[in-house]
Formats: sequence, C-alpha cells, structure tokens
Amino acid sequence: MSRIAATFKTLSDEGRSAFVSFVMAGDPGYDACLEIVNGLPGAGVDIIELGMPFTDPMADGPAIQLAGQRALAAGMTLKKTLQMVRDFRVGNDTTPIVLMGYYNPIYSMGVDAFLAEAKDAGVDGLIVVDLPPEEDEELCLPAQAVGLDFIRLATPTTDDARLPKVLSNTSGFVYYVSITGITGSAEANAAKVAPEVARIRTGGLPVCVGFGIKTPQAAAEMAAIADGAVVGSAIVDRIGRGDAPADVLAFVRTLAEGVHSA
Repeated sequence: MSRIAATFKTLSDEGRSAFVSFVMAGDPGYDACLEIVNGLPGAGVDIIELGMPFTDPMADGPAIQLAGQRALAAGMTLKKTLQMVRDFRVGNDTTPIVLMGYYNPIYSMGVDAFLAEAKDAGVDGLIVVDLPPEEDEELCLPAQAVGLDFIRLATPTTDDARLPKVLSNTSGFVYYVSITGITGSAEANAAKVAPEVARIRTGGLPVCVGFGIKTPQAAAEMAAIADGAVVGSAIVDRIGRGDAPADVLAFVRTLAEGVHSA
C-alpha cells in the first residue's frame, strides 16, 4: 500500500479528514524551508505538498508566485527540490510528499530521469496542473508505472460529461479546486462545495479541497464535508512576511487542529 493510501486508510479508520499543507520548496531559502518541512508532521500535517518553483506559474495567485520567485532567487532548482525530499526522508519515512507544479521543469530535466530520481528520493505523488488527461502518455502513465500517484484537479467547471475523463488514470486522491480563478483569490464556501465533493467521490477516490481556505474555522468546515482540506497561500503568506519557521509551524498547528476537529 502506498503512503498516500495508507494515510487515508488510517484517517478513515479514525474518523478524521486529512490536513494537506503546501509550501514552496526553497522558500525563503533551502535551510529555512527544510526546517519548516521537517516540522510539518509534528504540527499535524498528514500530507505535504511541496511546490516545484517555476518562472510562469499560471494557476497561482500573488502569494505563491512570490514564493516561487523567492525560491528561484535563492538558487532553488528541481534537483534541489528532490534533494529536499531526500533530506526529509532521513527522519520521516511515513508522511506522504506530493510534488506540485508545472510540466516545463520536468520536461526540461527529462521525464524518465525525473521519475527515477523522484521515486528514489521518496516522492509519493505528483500534481501537474498544466497537463490535461488528453496528455496522460506524457507523464501520468509513466509516473504510475514507477509507482507514483498522479493526482488530478477537478474544478467548479468540471461537468458530468468531463468528470469521467478527469478521473481516468487518477490515483491517490482527487484535488477539488473550490473556486474559479487563481490560488488565494477568494474564500471557499463549504455549503457550495459539499455537493461537488459528493459528486466527485463517485469515482471512488478520496477528495481533498483546496484554494480559498485561510483560517482554522474554514479548514474545519471544509474537512467536515471532504476527505481532506488543503491550505497553501495562508501558510506561504506567513513565510513571505518573514515569520520564523517556529512561528509558521505554530500557525500550521492551528489549521491542523481545525481540520482534525471536524
């Protein structure tokens, strides 16, 4: 059983939803970021999404765009992102790590080389936001062939005709984007999201909701109607304003408490 599947099974057995946190690899620098990533499980994070810095993050709002810029300015690369996963695995072999980002850096590195290194480093899954299901042969199917989950995004515009295609070849969980637009641009509404989560769950995979979740209360409300809640921009904002890793992790802990109270 994969780390992702094992995590959702454990949480389901305990009657809890997953708390998924996002941070940008290398933001604000390698050492500070690794300190935060190493501390996330202890702060209550069940699954870590680690952003792959990219120069043109089209789906991301200002907070995550700036995080990517800070990381790149600090010298972060895709190879160093994979090294960060290796460094994390020295002390943690159970918490799933999902790399999230765009296809261009992976393509530039070479798909086969990237997948081999990612698997060796201890990566569990990929979210690549600019590869639709029609391009599954590019990365999705090769990733699954080496044992990495390929996690797909569903959105408010994913209708019943499109949903089966989105769910095809998806594994690990489905990431439901709760709002239209970019990350951090609006607040999610659990009442509106609940019917969509129920519809997507018919595909048989856990559904985690992200985009627009900024507070412990919002995280709790979303966790109550989904299998997991994802918080990114609110955490990245704390890093961007210069909070120390310990203060970032203290904030993450409040979000985790909200999710796990649901």
